[in-house]
Amino acid sequence: MKEITLPVEVRTQQKKKVGQLRRDGLIPGIFYLHGEENVPLKVREKHLLPLIRSTETHILNLTFSPGGVRQGIIREVQVDPVTERPLHVDFQGVRSDEKLTLEVPIVLTGGTPAGVRLGGILQHVLHTLHIECFPKDIPEQIEINVSELMINHSVHVKDLSIENVQILNRVGDTIVSVIPPIVEKTPVAGEAAAEEAKEVEVIGKGKKEDEEAEGEGKAKGKETPKAAGKEAPKK
Repeated sequence: MKEITLPVEVRTQQKKKVGQLRRDGLIPGIFYLHGEENVPLKVREKHLLPLIRSTETHILNLTFSPGGVRQGIIREVQVDPVTERPLHVDFQGVRSDEKLTLEVPIVLTGGTPAGVRLGGILQHVLHTLHIECFPKDIPEQIEINVSELMINHSVHVKDLSIENVQILNRVGDTIVSVIPPIVEKTPVAGEAAAEEAKEVEVIGKGKKEDEEAEGEGKAKGKETPKAAGKEAPKK
């Protein structure tokens, strides 16, 4: 794994507002390692951005000022939901003789899968792999060649084998697959004509019933009224 040097400064005046730090181009953070006290720090945003935007995992040689060099990884970054700028960063210290757990990015290689060239749809489901290993065995990324992946074929966690690395995901989890294309059903000409005929018949029937009702109303209106006055005397 590639090692990268990152200069950081210890924050001695923690009462200084973090907003002012960010305006000065500095990101507040913390370095922690079990068995030791946490160390508040600050790091230049321009130095941090390439690391958090990278698709690779790195062991960092953190050069403290004042202080010496400590090895660590970026464990967590808090990001502003609007500007997407980093607000705070956590560095976890590592020891060469202790295993650690972390997420490693999964990268698809090999270009367009064979199944996609035949009309299938690529679904990349799992983007990181949860692993446990010694620092020296941390892979920068997990590469999966999908060039020969056909329609209805998938790659699962159980299909992976990484030397000196224990995968903590469920073995049945799907990483990537190619699914069949979604085809909308087009009605057959005969079926469409039959549906249209039914619709016309229903409309026609309704119209006929309306006309009959209207005719009955007119017939009632034309009935001859009875003559007013007394009835003729019976003989």
